[in-house]
Amino acid sequence: MSHSPTLEEVRKWPATCEVTKAAQALGVSRAKLYGQIKSDTAPVKVLRFGRSVRVVTASLIRLLEAA
Repeated sequence: MSHSPTLEEVRKWPATCEVTKAAQALGVSRAKLYGQIKSDTAPVKVLRFGRSVRVVTASLIRLLEAA
């Protein structure tokens, strides 16, 4: 896994991001976040576009700010 992005870096991301990038920001594995998304227990808001899943960056920022 590459470095965890800082909150300032995340704030510069587009409106939605890949699950892999969101998992890095949260400090969890991609598999764990996908599992939470599948079970509707993810701590961030997600958007589904067919088979594609994107994390709403604003919800990720709110979660990181609260930590």
